[in-house]
Amino acid sequence: MTPSYGGLALEIVVPVFNEESVLESSITRLAEYLTNEMPSTWKITIADNASTDRTPVIAARLSEHLPNVEYRRLEVKGRGFALRDAWGASEARVLAYLDVDLSTDLVALPPLVAPLLSGHSDISIGTRLGQSSRVSRGPKREFISRSYNFLLRRTMQVRFSDAQCGFKAIRADVAQRLLPHVEDNGWFFDTELLIIAERSGLRIHEIPVDWVDDPDSRVDIKQTALDDLRGMIRVASSLVRGSIPVQAIYAELGRRPIAPPGRPSFFGQVIRFGLVGMVSTLAFALLYLVLQGPFSAQEANFLALLLTAVGNTAANRRFTFGISGPSKLFTQQIQGLIVFLLAWAITSSSLIVLHAATPGAIPGVELLTLTGANVFATLMRFVLLRLWVFRVRRADEMVVPLAVAQIGGAPR
Repeated sequence: MTPSYGGLALEIVVPVFNEESVLESSITRLAEYLTNEMPSTWKITIADNASTDRTPVIAARLSEHLPNVEYRRLEVKGRGFALRDAWGASEARVLAYLDVDLSTDLVALPPLVAPLLSGHSDISIGTRLGQSSRVSRGPKREFISRSYNFLLRRTMQVRFSDAQCGFKAIRADVAQRLLPHVEDNGWFFDTELLIIAERSGLRIHEIPVDWVDDPDSRVDIKQTALDDLRGMIRVASSLVRGSIPVQAIYAELGRRPIAPPGRPSFFGQVIRFGLVGMVSTLAFALLYLVLQGPFSAQEANFLALLLTAVGNTAANRRFTFGISGPSKLFTQQIQGLIVFLLAWAITSSSLIVLHAATPGAIPGVELLTLTGANVFATLMRFVLLRLWVFRVRRADEMVVPLAVAQIGGAPR
């Protein structure tokens, strides 16, 4: 694994926040392992993000007494901030990070970085969910971890199995290209980086690891889960809007040939459609309340549905059913408007029935009635979008791989 060009091959960043109890023993153990087992040049960077205990004192002492150990401090919390700062200043060819508790067995470190030093892969991650992984942790954390990664794979159409294991490495040139597009600076930092990397056609190498849960972990599982869900919705929205330049990154770094993203499974389509539907329903409600002043209830309902229908069709086309490119775009928008007209008929009928039963109904009751009608209309829209508007025929599925294979010339 020794790089032929010389220089620093590997820098391992250990993010810390108030880790005075384990910092010295963990860094000493890591340095001893690297000295004895790592054939490449290496450096350890302790990335302190706003610790308030004795962590800075211990880290500074370690950097003075242990060779190849450096200390950096940020006055802001967040693992993403710490990694972004340390990786951005590094001169190493490969950048890695480990959790300070060293829950992952260090024997996995050489195979983690070897594919990156050789140039075979772009990112390398440890997985606790592989068949040969050996993991010791409580049933609650096991269930949460597996549920999160299952949801991630089904909704975001990614293939990596474990987004949150604190045992990852990345080539420096890849990090330099991807980090400007990663917005999160907390626990979702890893997941966002991996999603962008895979969507950009980069190669993610996984190795099974042996992992022992830290009983002193201070991670707020509930808050982290909520933050991760919000992060998934944000990244999905960015991908739909095209604000993340995955095609440009692919052209520069992507592996060729690359298979196109697979059409989401039925479960994934349902989840994605639900997310789009929630945003659309909220947008409809807000638009209806705004338009209700200058327009009648029926007119406000029509305009609110029309405005949200166009964006809803576009979002479902790209995000829910995995269809991109200009092919059949105009036809599918027309079909989407036909589905919109059916939904409008359902919601309009609900208003007619309401006004017939309760003349002079207040706006709140009208909104409640329209919301219920929209739930039914939404179910109908999913069926029609899946089976009619965005139906993928077998002939189309065979054409896509041929077209993708012609992108960008010869394989890397």
